Amino acid sequence: MRLSTRGRYAVMAMVELAARQQGESVECGTVARPQVSLAEIAQAQRLSLAYLEQLFGPLRRAGLVASVRGPGGGYMLARPARDISIAVIVEAVDESIQATRCEEGGPGCLAGDRCLTHDLWAELGSQIKLFLEGVTLADVVCGQVIGRATCPIAAGPSPEP
Repeated sequence: MRLSTRGRYAVMAMVELAARQQGESVECGTVARPQVSLAEIAQAQRLSLAYLEQLFGPLRRAGLVASVRGPGGGYMLARPARDISIAVIVEAVDESIQATRCEEGGPGCLAGDRCLTHDLWAELGSQIKLFLEGVTLADVVCGQVIGRATCPIAAGPSPEP
């Protein structure tokens, strides 16, 4: 799967932001803190501040975060955490969610020929994207991710060759 550190770090930073905004409230989703500095997020997640600054530009342009200038300023979620899917965060930082090395309009898997496993990897990429579209920042912050990946109903054993 092609999901670089750019996509993973953006998700980590957004989850940290959502968790800090939520604070220590009992009810998940209650905003307890208006804005958080990138320095705080960088320190908590052990990420480079300069790298986070590069990521938060696209996140702001995508309407996922808003910035507050001045002393005590920082970033805050532009929408409720329950309305921001993980897939949207990954896409905002220009990460494609794909599990195949083939690209649209490119030469294909094997120098122009489609490989036998192409559909397998393309479908896996689609499933990953569907999963990430169904998980929100609030789900991650509230620990409601385990058990989300479900097994499809078995259609019986695969035919033997």
